[in-house]
Amino acid sequence: MARVMTKQRLVRENLAYRYTGGVSQENRCSGFVPAFRDTETGEVYPSLCARGNPAPFHCLDGLPDAVVLDRDSSGTPITLKASLIAGFLRNGVFYTRDQAAECVAADG
Repeated sequence: MARVMTKQRLVRENLAYRYTGGVSQENRCSGFVPAFRDTETGEVYPSLCARGNPAPFHCLDGLPDAVVLDRDSSGTPITLKASLIAGFLRNGVFYTRDQAAECVAADG
């Protein structure tokens, strides 16, 4: 069974991709913005803060109810569908963390 998306999973991914260009802080200057893709539906969701404005990092707060499995008592998403992956949008195209890292390495 695939692992669900949580804040803890995002932290682990950020640590794993640190210094590769596969994290927001390292690829923003190359035009990447954090996003999620649902591998079941193909839908791509830009990362948004709770108020709906673009988030500078992967944030669970602004995702639609269709991908949220569980919320805490204040309504904040804590668990998302396992089919969601964190990645980035650039010029309307979704990139996985690996693909973004490759682009950043090629640009650098």
